[in-house]
Amino acid sequence: MGKLMTGKPTRTWLHALLLIAGLALLWPLQANAQQTRFKVAWSIYSGWMPWGYAAEHGIVDKWADKYGIDIEMVQFNDYIESINQYTAGDFDACTMTNMDALTLPAASGVDTTAFILGDYSDGNDAIVLKNGTTMRDIKGRRVNLVELSVSHYLLARALDMHGLSEKDVTVVNTSDADAASSFLTRDVTAAAAWNPQLSRIMAQSPDAVQVFTSKQIPGEIIDMMAAKTEVLKDNPALAKALTGAWFETLALMRSDTDAAADARAEMARDSGTDLAGYDAQLALTHIFYSPAEAHRFTAAPGLRETMNKVRRFSFEKGLLGESTPSPDAIGMAFDDGSRLGDQHNVKLRFDARYVKLAADGGL
Repeated sequence: MGKLMTGKPTRTWLHALLLIAGLALLWPLQANAQQTRFKVAWSIYSGWMPWGYAAEHGIVDKWADKYGIDIEMVQFNDYIESINQYTAGDFDACTMTNMDALTLPAASGVDTTAFILGDYSDGNDAIVLKNGTTMRDIKGRRVNLVELSVSHYLLARALDMHGLSEKDVTVVNTSDADAASSFLTRDVTAAAAWNPQLSRIMAQSPDAVQVFTSKQIPGEIIDMMAAKTEVLKDNPALAKALTGAWFETLALMRSDTDAAADARAEMARDSGTDLAGYDAQLALTHIFYSPAEAHRFTAAPGLRETMNKVRRFSFEKGLLGESTPSPDAIGMAFDDGSRLGDQHNVKLRFDARYVKLAADGGL
């Protein structure tokens, strides 16, 4: 602030005083940026198909109405593009993995909070080879995958666990939409992919062998719903409505009823498979069907340990920005109050309060 001006105020000075006073009156409204309309992005993946069903069958609308808001659910066929648009400011919330939340929005300065950790991949991600039966057979090959995504992370973890490094392979950037079709070509003999593309690869390529899967790194590839931290701070109704809709849909899916089978069959069709195929994908997805289970996972110290591995990998690959001096540059905050990295630059947060509300019947 400058020095207090003294003397006879001029008209310009009086105008400035009035302007400052007006801005002061408006400031509380601007600081508390409450909304009633929200846009949420989601993409095709076995663990995220419930979002499409909840949107199509009025479950999201029912919960949004309960909290007096409107939620537009937008489906993307290109997963990375959905996060890019979220990061650019076009969406309030988006489905994403734990690693991508760190390396895309958080690394770009968009403060993001993961408030529903819905599942972790338990075989839904895999490295596949033609003419090979072990991970060591990948040496010297070109590997098709979505570069700098969780597939890249899976590859790095697999190589390290088998005494190899990325110098032993050549990564070929391939969009998730092209993962299955590219593997059918003669030149592609190695790939890393997630479902439903992974199941298509296995169905269409009789000689394909999965040499490493996410079962071997349980709990490290986490599928989440995340939102801009300021949006949630000013509008907790968004998180409450989405959390309520999520667990209502999961309860329907898991029930031993014809309605449950019909719901999963619809999710299967929307993801390009049949009920048997989708159920097989779900078997490889450790879904937290109950809010109590989701809360335990989100609040557990193991999440911090996982994110420490993820941030170190991300730093080594330059995913936190070329000028980033260390993995500590981007701070992360966890539900138990612990932190990683720069506490003055926290850009990724894990918040279990909404799933706890669901577990306690408080939504």
